[in-house]
Order: sequence, then structure tokens, then C-alpha cells
Amino acid sequence: MATAYRRVVLKLSGESLKSQSGLVIDTDAIRYLAQEVKEAVATGVELAVVVGGGNIWRGIDAAERGMERAAADYAGMLATLINALTFQDALEQIGVDTRTQSALSVQAVAEPFIRRRAIRHLEKGRVVIFAAGTGNPFMSTDTAAALRAVEIGADALLMAKNNVDGVYDADPRTHPEARRFERLGYMDVLTKGLEVMDNTAVSLCMDNHLPIVVFDVFAAGSLVRLLQSEQLGTLVADIPEQLLSKE
Repeated sequence: MATAYRRVVLKLSGESLKSQSGLVIDTDAIRYLAQEVKEAVATGVELAVVVGGGNIWRGIDAAERGMERAAADYAGMLATLINALTFQDALEQIGVDTRTQSALSVQAVAEPFIRRRAIRHLEKGRVVIFAAGTGNPFMSTDTAAALRAVEIGADALLMAKNNVDGVYDADPRTHPEARRFERLGYMDVLTKGLEVMDNTAVSLCMDNHLPIVVFDVFAAGSLVRLLQSEQLGTLVADIPEQLLSKE
């Protein structure tokens, strides 16, 4: 099955795993996302996942309440590991061969992040989940997703949003008149202060000419449709050839 990309990194926020009723991890959401990934891998694309930890712990919030920032961020990295192991289990229960690699040393439950090993897993058709961010405090999981995507030679970074189908000039949930962008340059995101990802992550993608696609992962079949060249969400790129190739 032809796909627009050979290898991608999918960024899932921790919030996408949280239930509306307040449960830290929503079993139905996990199962839905696992099935979407399974169908995506069946197209032949090599797929890695970075999962956030905001459903369990936000380091910046803990720091604002008085906790030392580095310690708060390390706790957040452990939260991403919980999500990664949960998602790995969901994938393996439906027959998707999966490996979790952690930027922190936790040999009992995950491999260490080794770039060449991660690439080899992908080449063998396995899904690789990158946990614990970059392994450094003061760095978001968005930055980790951008970094891992560049390191493994991904063709795109897919930013999965929870019931928001792209980048808008205002919050569409509170501003019904908000306008969705189909295409943006990296500098547009930085100068307009658009909430795509943090500036460090955007700058890393810009420096390495890595396209970013922002889409609603909870729109049925959206991940596979995106991989098959359907124009969904918002494309962030700065090279005309990249933009033209999506038309």
C-alpha cells in the first residue's frame, strides 16, 4: 500500500490518554490509538511514537507549586514511561511487535535509547516507543519528539491532537469563528505564537527541514488517511517542494 512517508514519528500527548471523567488513563482511548497505529503499520510505514506524560504529571505545574524544577521534570519523565508501557501493552495485545526505549536508565522495563538499534527495530517492522523525553530537565516531550525524529531520519513529525483538526488562529473550542491554517512556515508558528509545540521543538524542525503535520488523531482513520497523502490538518514546512508534494 503506497504511503506518502517511509518513516514517521507520531507524537501523542498525555492528555489524549486521559478520560473526560478524570481517569488518568482511559482504556478505550488507549485501545483506539493502538488500533490506529496497527492500521498505520499495515500500510508499510515505519512508525515510532513519543508519548507525553501530562495526564499523570506536569513538571512545570509542580515547579510553579514550589517543587525544584529539575526534580519535577524528572518525575514527568517517569510519567511518560508509565504511558509508554501502557501503550506498548495495548499494541502487543493486538499483535503489533513493539519496543520501548527510554532516555533514562530503567533496564528492567525498557531498552536504553540507542539510535542505531531504534532504526533497526523500525526496519524490522516494529513500533518503537520513545519514553522519558530527552532524558534532560527543562525539555518538553515535543522537543523530544522533534529530536528523535531528526535522529532516526524520519520524513515527518505527526503531532496528534485531541479533537482539534489542525492549527487555528484562535482556540476553536472557545472561538467558533477561528480560522484553520492548511499550511504554515516554521517562522509563522514562531512569530505568531501559535500553539503547535514549544519554540525549541519548532526551531529544531526548522533547522533540519523536518515537516510537521498537526491533525486530529481521534477523527476515525485519520492517521492512515494522512499517511496515504490525504490532506488533513495543518502542514508546517518552509521548503516549497515540501508544500507542493502535499497538493
